[in-house]
Amino acid sequence: MKIQGKTVLITGGCSGIGKIMGRMCLEKGAAQLVIWDINEAAVAATIGEFAVLGRVWGHKADISSPASVDAAYAATKAACGDVDLLINCAGIITNNKTFAEQTDTDIIRTIDINTKGAMFVTLRFIKDMKARGTGHICNITSSAGMLALPKMALYTSSKWGAIGWSDSLRIELQREKSAVRVTTIAPYFINTGMFDGIRSFFKIQDPEVVARKTLRAVEKDRIYKGIPFTQHFIRLMQGIFPVKWFDFLFGDVCGLYTVMDHFTGRK
Repeated sequence: MKIQGKTVLITGGCSGIGKIMGRMCLEKGAAQLVIWDINEAAVAATIGEFAVLGRVWGHKADISSPASVDAAYAATKAACGDVDLLINCAGIITNNKTFAEQTDTDIIRTIDINTKGAMFVTLRFIKDMKARGTGHICNITSSAGMLALPKMALYTSSKWGAIGWSDSLRIELQREKSAVRVTTIAPYFINTGMFDGIRSFFKIQDPEVVARKTLRAVEKDRIYKGIPFTQHFIRLMQGIFPVKWFDFLFGDVCGLYTVMDHFTGRK
């Protein structure tokens, strides 16, 4: 899908790669950018910041709440018309506790935002896209959605669910011969503040690079994009190596199983 001349909606569009992608879409000539974010003050500030680049409109939305999504959807339709490109980018990581230390609230909040939230938002817009016979949905998941990482059980499970749902949605549309496209993005840790404190043998990704590669994947109608490219081989490595070997080589030697030990996250 060409972004030029299109209406783009980004959830979590006031920070991290969501905000960067919003700026890049306007620079690519998007007809209008729609920002959804739970922080109403940040929505206003981002609109003011991006106003010089093109038409920007925003709405406060808690994607974990179907009622809030309904309200934001109705307001968006009234103010901006149809959405051509939906980028589900909003997400959270709660803490670096072991699963036994989590609370019911931690579980509900993580799954509601990272997994169910994208589903709630997409459910409102996909029917419009299918009726028009055009549209693109881009789901920002994580390479953690293919790795079992200690002290990250809630986040990884929420992203496993997001990846499975996103690709199932793609296959459904494909079998229906729909022109609506789905792109699943699975980046490694990104240096946006969300993962502050992690210590990784593998390079932490630059947010500008991830945003640029994500939009390029959308423009090329890519089905799946791991960032960096080595993320495409996670499942291959899991299939080649016995579990104990994988745990030792990648978990212990490469340090994947200790990346969260010093996690602080965004304050």
